[in-house]
Amino acid sequence: MSREQCAQSLARRAAGTAWTKDGDDLVIAGCRIGEPGVVGEVVLKLASARARQAEIGWIFDPAYGGGGYATEAAIAVASLAFTELGVHRLFARLDVLNSGSVRLCERLGMRREAHLVENDLDGERWGSEYVYATLARQWKADRP
Repeated sequence: MSREQCAQSLARRAAGTAWTKDGDDLVIAGCRIGEPGVVGEVVLKLASARARQAEIGWIFDPAYGGGGYATEAAIAVASLAFTELGVHRLFARLDVLNSGSVRLCERLGMRREAHLVENDLDGERWGSEYVYATLARQWKADRP
């Protein structure tokens, strides 16, 4: 499908999503045209139905890093969240060592709202986390 056809397909799927209770989610798989398999995925999870807040997250095969796949998919899902699902605030939580995700959040126009220090025990390592976010009005103002 073309980029426009993908956007229309996402909008149709979103319209059929209940998206009414905390924890409802939507997963979008990223694929390369003409190639089998998935290169990654973007997840959108309704964190608070009442406050219309959603969390976005992604995971992509490092072999496809630098190709813009994560950026393109995350922009499509964020646009869907704000335009079709009525999200007020979109946020991402990521390990501070994940520089690729930090850059992706910044490409999305998200601001760093928090730095949680040693808030998660990952095996034997204390991990720290960043929280990035943007509001619907900021997202729309940044788009042509």
